[in-house]
Amino acid sequence: MLITDPWFYAAAIPAVLLMGLSKSGFASGFGSLGTPLMALAIPVPRAAAIMLPLLLVMDSVGVQKLWRDRDRRLLRLLLPAGLFGTVLGTILFRTVPQHIVAAVVGALTLLFLGQRLVFPPRPGAPPPSRRVGFAFGVASGFTSFVAHAGSPPFNAYVLPLRLPPVTFTATMAVFFAAVNLSKWVPYAWLGLIDGANLLTSMVLMPLAPLGVWAGVWMARHIPQVWFYRLAYAGMLLTGLKLLSDGLLHTAN
Repeated sequence: MLITDPWFYAAAIPAVLLMGLSKSGFASGFGSLGTPLMALAIPVPRAAAIMLPLLLVMDSVGVQKLWRDRDRRLLRLLLPAGLFGTVLGTILFRTVPQHIVAAVVGALTLLFLGQRLVFPPRPGAPPPSRRVGFAFGVASGFTSFVAHAGSPPFNAYVLPLRLPPVTFTATMAVFFAAVNLSKWVPYAWLGLIDGANLLTSMVLMPLAPLGVWAGVWMARHIPQVWFYRLAYAGMLLTGLKLLSDGLLHTAN
């Protein structure tokens, strides 16, 4: 049955727009707020299922506009790791409490930001190792599967590389397009995709490309320093939100 609760749409509309902005790479950290925001009105698994078709629309728009700007070498490292993370998500979806996942992702995001603040990277410092990149890729695929919150681990590895904004945007778009496409069969197997959720997704569908279009335009025009400041601000808000959600759920 289609969701008709106006409070759901009050949360869902900004959630979809935020996710669209993050799909463009612009304000990328804010995208992980999308599912928790929608989950203020409905359970997290249902919010994730409703968001999935919208993500595929956003991915198709982003990939179409940014395909040529992707970093192929980086994707050869991160994509296999991310897809392995979705396999882990499928296996553990019913056994690992989602509030625990949220709390861990939030805490690690804040630790990463704290480390960057206390020990800022020195000019000429070597980039993070490929082993670290593979681990973050797995974490990104896993957290993307369970709560569409894959951007904090992805950002934790890719942001220190200081890619040009459009390259960062394109690489993120292609990575999450592949990861989200891989979720369809497992989500159906887990019983998350049904007529009611798909109908609700269709109602929200016109909003899906708007945030992507706006974000792609801004990624091509905003100065690099502000691009990264916004990305880190998004990670801060996401980390605080995920950690607080996890801790409050545990306390209750």
